[in-house]
Amino acid sequence: MRVDVLTVGMFQSNCFIVSCEKTNEAIIIDAGDEGERIVDHVKRANLDVKMIVCTHGHIDHVAGLPAVRRAISAPVVMHKDEITLYEHVDRQAMLFGAPAPGTVKIEKFVAHGDKLMFGNLTGEVVHTPGHSPGGISIAFRNEKPPVIFVGDVLFQGSIGRTDLMGASERQMAKTLKDIILELPDDIVVYPGHGPETTIGNERRSNPFLLELDSWDT
Repeated sequence: MRVDVLTVGMFQSNCFIVSCEKTNEAIIIDAGDEGERIVDHVKRANLDVKMIVCTHGHIDHVAGLPAVRRAISAPVVMHKDEITLYEHVDRQAMLFGAPAPGTVKIEKFVAHGDKLMFGNLTGEVVHTPGHSPGGISIAFRNEKPPVIFVGDVLFQGSIGRTDLMGASERQMAKTLKDIILELPDDIVVYPGHGPETTIGNERRSNPFLLELDSWDT
């Protein structure tokens, strides 16, 4: 597995291009902005993109979709519970004073447990709501070490916001307790913003995880 990280846009979101080094087949996770730059990277790396995956529908993770989809004929993938949020992306833009990016057709909806297969790699869809209703993570459990792309659920030293449209503090607490903290310590976490980390590091030092039991949920 090869993971290329492009930090894009005014929100400095991470766009991940995950590829199989043996076949050059790839997926794009979170085309958050600067679509032309993402496309240029894919072309220069000679990658065959099979899917464009959205961990969730916030503007900083989907604004690059129109430019990417115009250039790459791969299906755009999202959880069905996220579609309403995504369809209001231009309203999100107004709230943040950002340009309205427009939308593309979501060609495939995925659910918890679905497999995303490309090249010799298999990613597992994990429904991780809380930051948004249809937020998903993509886990590659067979890698050594295993890897998970978590969107804005977990960051190094922090967690995703629960005060945005569609967010839920109660659901976030459930996701963190029942899904995130059940992951092995050695799994490498690629968040939607900031540097990579591991579950073990966050279990030991992330103040939000350490205080989960005190949340009023």
